[in-house]
Amino acid sequence: MVSATFADRPLKTLILFDVDDTLTPARQPVSPDMIRLLRALRKKAVIGVVGGSDLVKISEQLSVAGSSVMDEFDYTFAENGLTAYKMGQALPSQSFIKYMGEERYKVLVNFILHYLADLDIPIKRGTFIEFRNGMINVSPIGRNATVAERNEFNLYDKQHGVRAAFVSVLKEKFPDYGLTFAIGGQISFDVFPNGWDKTYCLRHVEDEQFEEIHFFGDKTHKGGNDYEIYTDSRTIGHAVSSPADTARLLKELFLPDSE
Repeated sequence: MVSATFADRPLKTLILFDVDDTLTPARQPVSPDMIRLLRALRKKAVIGVVGGSDLVKISEQLSVAGSSVMDEFDYTFAENGLTAYKMGQALPSQSFIKYMGEERYKVLVNFILHYLADLDIPIKRGTFIEFRNGMINVSPIGRNATVAERNEFNLYDKQHGVRAAFVSVLKEKFPDYGLTFAIGGQISFDVFPNGWDKTYCLRHVEDEQFEEIHFFGDKTHKGGNDYEIYTDSRTIGHAVSSPADTARLLKELFLPDSE
């Protein structure tokens, strides 16, 4: 039985979304058309967003004039759900550094910094390691890259496999750390404890007893940061290639009467 909080929704269904290239272009704001579609969807079902980024970045992309991301979604899961909100109220959080311990973390970060220093790629900018509550995010080009530079690196990475090679080295170097390395977005990959992938957010909704949980994401291939939740037995996964693709599927599946 779904809780009274969501008793007004005709469908006892939770629909979860990745952010980049699912609801928005990579690191760009959500479009008015997508917001209108999500608002129509929310009248029928419970909706949530689950991103690897921290709450600040997710808010930048999904907040619209006059409302915040928490106004637009029933559930907001930042950092895969390590930072979580239900109807704007904070849910229990978890910490990567507490799990790792300072000494082991220092060894990992020092290795990453040495690897980055020796990495020969066309350009480098800044913020190569971003420390978050539930993970670290590693970017060979640096998170300060412009949109144009991100696009260029993404093409370069597809040709040369920079991130995949980096992840392979880390898996070989730290096999006993119990870490998952997930490539996501255009320029980076996430590092977090095993089980702290996007399926982590599902533990926050277990008590709701939804009849179905749908997930929409673009990095659903093995090694992508949507793979685990996309293939999880508790979810119905939908692989998309763009916000337009997401909109098309939502109309087909849940909003057949929309324009």
